[in-house]
Amino acid sequence: MSDDSQADGPVDDDPAATSTAPSGSSATGTPPSPATGADDVPPDVRKYERFKKMDGAQYDRVNDFLRDRTYVTAREWAIARLCVDFRTETGVEMTKIGENLPELVPFMTDTYSPQAVNQARASFEEKVQKAGATFLYGAMSGFFTAEELDEMMYEVTEVAKFLLEVEGVDLSVAEELDAEDRVSEVMREVRESSEALRDDLD
Repeated sequence: MSDDSQADGPVDDDPAATSTAPSGSSATGTPPSPATGADDVPPDVRKYERFKKMDGAQYDRVNDFLRDRTYVTAREWAIARLCVDFRTETGVEMTKIGENLPELVPFMTDTYSPQAVNQARASFEEKVQKAGATFLYGAMSGFFTAEELDEMMYEVTEVAKFLLEVEGVDLSVAEELDAEDRVSEVMREVRESSEALRDDLD
């Protein structure tokens, strides 16, 4: 797996290539030799079905696709999803995620420490927040017409739906149309509220 640090900055240094990775992991992208048999893999890990559509995919190709369309890296995307799926009443099972990462996600080849898992999740959340603030400012500022915002929303919705489908979510046509209608309704409200706010400020 390649190192994302040069493109992402200090927050996004690839943990698998640093001291935060477990002692048994490889910094070169080669999976470490398993110390235990397949029978020792937790049952919920063996049954995990997300990302199966990406069997055989290389990390760099997944990462390049995401970088062209989003702010997040492949590892941030994968680990953020795992943190949602492996959440219990007492918190996220970060040790389980890190130790079984190559089993859970086909394009991840190294195990991670719990600290590295937490770092990737925090980085994902920070980027989503910044991207949301950037988009909302653009939508509220009056820089774009209603038609331009509708076109923009269509494009970003298509990318989001594709990522969900890759994760194994099967969206029906009715569900897709309903999601698009809800997004469009919210954006109309944002535009109307923004226009009223700008009028008040003027």
